Amino acid sequence: MADILFVLTGSKVWTLNDGTAHPTGFWAEEAVVPYRAFTEAGHRVTAATPGGVVPVADGASLTDPETAEELAKIAEFRQPLVLAEVDPADYDAVFYPGGHGPMEDLAVDADSGRLLTRVLASGRPLGVVCHGPAALLAARAEEGGSPFAGYRVTGFTNAEETQGGFADRAPWLLQDRLVELGVDFEEGEPWAPHTVVDRNLVTGQNPASSAPVAAELLKLLRASAA
Repeated sequence: MADILFVLTGSKVWTLNDGTAHPTGFWAEEAVVPYRAFTEAGHRVTAATPGGVVPVADGASLTDPETAEELAKIAEFRQPLVLAEVDPADYDAVFYPGGHGPMEDLAVDADSGRLLTRVLASGRPLGVVCHGPAALLAARAEEGGSPFAGYRVTGFTNAEETQGGFADRAPWLLQDRLVELGVDFEEGEPWAPHTVVDRNLVTGQNPASSAPVAAELLKLLRASAA
């Protein structure tokens, strides 16, 4: 049995380029599907957020009644730890769901950045999906720059943000910022499952990639336990 840490956004809004506070949060599917995969495999899940605030799901991600019902039963998300107090060494793997919320808080959260840097260097499995890679922007290497520079990575693409209707309203686009970090960004077809594995880092492009990312993370956990 492994202990897996979910790091979720604590933000309920995403500030658009005109100053509008767009209601958001984490994307339900990107948390529910991996949670199910991990717990059905016998692993324990713990949640953490900036400040320990209870995370909120984006209302647009709750249109499926089954997903909403399943999310309501996840007690761990209602009792998150304070991210700044979390020691990543206590966990066998770390997972970041997306939603537009991480664009607001995790993208600039130094505690999250330090955690990501430590987990990446430790070799323990690290999974990040959709807009979750916004958190990579806050990670800093000791020698400067991003510890993720040179890694093969995917995430929510400019094409998907455009088709979703937010590209011209967003203060910045995730794909652009990740490329600026020096990652090797791999773009798949819009909305289709697309997962990239590079060493201990697993990234997924969009909500449809949630299950494949969880599956790859479980493979890495089994390999590390062998």
